[in-house]
This record gives sequence, C-alpha cells and structure tokens, in this order.
Amino acid sequence: MIEFRPLKRLVRVNTSFRRVAFAAVCLCAASAAAHADNIPGYHLGVMDKLHVRVAEWQTAEGTIRDWAVVSGDYTVGPSGSISIPFIGDMPAMGKTTDEIAEAIGIGLQKQFGLRDRPSASVEMSQFRPIYLSGEVQNPGEFPFAPNLTVLKAVSLGGGMRRADAGQRFARDFINAKGDAVVYMAERGRLLMRKARLLAELAGKDEIEVPAELKQLPQASALLASEKALMDTRSQRMKTQLQSLEDLKTLLQNEVEALAKKNDTQSRQLELAKADRDKVESLAERGLELASRRISAEQRASDLEATLLDTETASLKAKQDINKANQDENTLHNDWQSSLAKDMQDTDTELETLQLKLSTSQSLMQEAVAQSADASNLDPSGQSVSITYTIIRDDKGQTKEITAQENTQVLPGDLIKVSTGLAIR
Repeated sequence: MIEFRPLKRLVRVNTSFRRVAFAAVCLCAASAAAHADNIPGYHLGVMDKLHVRVAEWQTAEGTIRDWAVVSGDYTVGPSGSISIPFIGDMPAMGKTTDEIAEAIGIGLQKQFGLRDRPSASVEMSQFRPIYLSGEVQNPGEFPFAPNLTVLKAVSLGGGMRRADAGQRFARDFINAKGDAVVYMAERGRLLMRKARLLAELAGKDEIEVPAELKQLPQASALLASEKALMDTRSQRMKTQLQSLEDLKTLLQNEVEALAKKNDTQSRQLELAKADRDKVESLAERGLELASRRISAEQRASDLEATLLDTETASLKAKQDINKANQDENTLHNDWQSSLAKDMQDTDTELETLQLKLSTSQSLMQEAVAQSADASNLDPSGQSVSITYTIIRDDKGQTKEITAQENTQVLPGDLIKVSTGLAIR
C-alpha cells in the first residue's frame, strides 16, 4: 500500500477554487523548471541531473496528494535513461524536461489505473559538465551554467596557458623560424612541380601557377625552371614519337613496294608455269628436248622461291609496323606511368614537408605563447591568433564548430583552445 502525504494542510473549499489552487501549484513548478533550464529546446544528455516533483489532483475527494516516493533527484545514466519508481527505466537522452514530465504522469496513471493523471514537474538541478583542452592554464572538467560563453568557459580554466617564471624561448623561436623558412621554400618548389605534372598529365602546354604561390617573390623563377623542364621533356617525347612515326612510314612504303613486286612476280610465275606445261606436253610427244623441259621447270621453281621471299619480306615489314605501334603505345604508357609516379612522390614529399612545417610552427607558437617577450620575438610584426573549436555531440554524431569568444556553450561541449602564428 502506497502512503501519500499532503503537500500542505488542505482546506476544503468549493471545487472550482481547489482546481485553481492545483493549477497554480503546477504553474509555479513549470515556471521554476523553465527558469532552471534557461536553454530553449534543451535536450537531456548523460550526466544531466533532474529534480522531479509529482502531485495528483483527486477529483472525487477534491484534494491534492503528494507522490513523495516518486519525487526526488535523478541522474541520466550511461544508458541514457532514468529509473523512476513503479515505472522503471525511462529513456531520457534527447528529450526535454516537459517530455519527461508528461511521460512520468502517463506512466503512473497507467501503472495504477488512476482516474486523474498525476502532474509531474521536471527541472534541471545540474547540467552535465563541459570540458576544456589545449592552451588553457587548467584544462579539465568544469560545471556548466546557463548563458555560458566560450570566453567565460576559458576563464573557468584559469585563462590562457602561461609560462613558468623565468623561462626564455627566443632561441627556440629563432631556430624554429629558420627551419620553417627552409620548409616553406621547399614547399613552394614542390607545389610548382606538382602544377607542372598536372599540366603534363592534362596535355597542356602551359603551367597554371597555384594561387598560394602567385604572391611569392620567387614564383617567377620557380615557374621558369619548371617550364624549361617541361619543354625539354615534351621535346624529347615528341622526338621519340616522330622517330617511330618515320619508321612506320618507311615500313609501310616497303610493304607497298613488296606488294607491287609480288604482283609482278605472280604474273611471271603464271607465264612460266604455262610455258612449263606446254614444254611437258611437247616432250611427252617427243617433240621437245628433255633439256628444254628441265629449263622450264627450273625457271618456274625460281620464280616460286622469289615470290615466297617477297611475301616473307612483306610479312616481316608488317610485323615491324605492329612492333612500332606497340613501341608507341609503350612509350605513351611509360610516360603516363612516370608522370603518375612523380606525382605520387611529390605528394608524399609534400605531406612529409607539411608535417615538418607544422612541427616548426607548433614550436614557434609554443615559444610565442609561453614567452614573456613574445611581442619582441618576431621583428616582422607577425601576431598570435587564438582559435576556439567546440566538439559537440549532436544526435549521436560528433561535429566540430568554429567558435568565437561570445559563442554560447552547451552542456557536454568540449572546447579546444589553440594559438596560431602566421608564417610569411
């Protein structure tokens, strides 16, 4: 048997007044919940803590009963649910407090077969925490409060990271900057080489200069060097292809000449065979000498051998033409394979160089961020920039959001703070 206790001392008055009083209690509870949330349309997540209050208006008795056994504090667990007495596990992650309140009332009404649905109010007692990482003095987990911005969150972590007293990083900065300058020059050369390879693969005669290189002082020299190399390679390729084309033309002429010679010898062979047959016929009748017959046979045999040699030479010339075609295809394929390999090697070198450049830039950024003399490190006037990134879980999907100092932070957000330095 569930024992209910009244919220306060109840006074029996007319039914209309009691209903107004009950509505006022529910309105106050809802107002408190809205004030606590202070985030329009906020959806619950793991580690959010809720305060639940449940009351029931009993029409028959005209009284208000307090469900004290159900009221209390609840935490959204790792499974995304809260455990309510008599109802059991109730999904909460992704729902609003109003949806949870309605679900509790419906669940209790069904469980006990109540005529009147209990009224539940759900308010946030504590939001799930936020997290700070990167260039902050004290990274870690911090409690969330409504109207929290990125700048306020960073202040919870003690502000930007500061160096220990007495540390000097000018030498590290100078060394890292020297490496970065060398890497940037090498990167420009590789980017221009990649542009030349792209032009060769596309069969173009001109190199399209990458946009990031157009403003560099050495862009013209890099372009002239790669253009000279491309012209040399192109000329060599054209020369080889022209040699194969000349060979095919010569062989084709040879095939045509052999075909004409073959026709002439075929006609001569036909005449020789006719003469041989005539001599054989006369010899059989004793009208022709045997020597004459032998001579006719020898002439026909010689012509057949010569015709066979001509056909063999023609086949050999045709085979050489096919080989020249194969050599031409092989030359094209080797050219494309060479370009593809050069492109792959260039991309690999660019990736390796980018890692080295990123390391040098990170060392420079660290020196600038930690040095007390950061403003004097770079005489060229380069400045430090601070970048904020919010990692947020959105309906089970993690997304990165570029943020500003006044960007609103939501419960559960991870704020990454990083410093940057422009390399000229």
